[in-house]
Amino acid sequence: MFAFGWALVPIYDVFCEITGLNGKVTGPSYLSETSQDMTVHREVLIQFMTHNNESMPWTFKSEKVQMRIKTGSQQEAMFVFENTTEKEMTGQVIPSVSPGRGAEFFHKTECFCFEQQTLAAGERIELPVRFIVDPALPKEIGSLSLGYTLFDITDQLKRNQELAKL
Repeated sequence: MFAFGWALVPIYDVFCEITGLNGKVTGPSYLSETSQDMTVHREVLIQFMTHNNESMPWTFKSEKVQMRIKTGSQQEAMFVFENTTEKEMTGQVIPSVSPGRGAEFFHKTECFCFEQQTLAAGERIELPVRFIVDPALPKEIGSLSLGYTLFDITDQLKRNQELAKL
């Protein structure tokens, strides 16, 4: 059972690469010198979608549902996290870009998804995502959807800390 679960990650990666689903975003990343030298910039629609895993009671949303941006320039979008419980919790956000082919042209320079977020009971924070859409984005892609799923990793983090003490 453990081996099957462990093997699912690389199988899922191959599936996503073949189908273009769940465009993975690694980061932080930056524009290549070739892309920086491009002088033709165009307008692209960026849409933001947030949702929580079923076990995550926090409120999580973007301040804007969408924005029109120019490729090649630094952009910023703000996201709001609120721990609606009466206990400290830790969350981790998993990003994706759609269409999957667009993920390699979406460069995050700063993102809350690079780190775990620990919030005290009732705490509310606003965190930015700073990004650049590469001017080399294929012309047939006129919009990109940035999706985030928020997971509760409080118990998993505690287990890992306990194991580290052993």
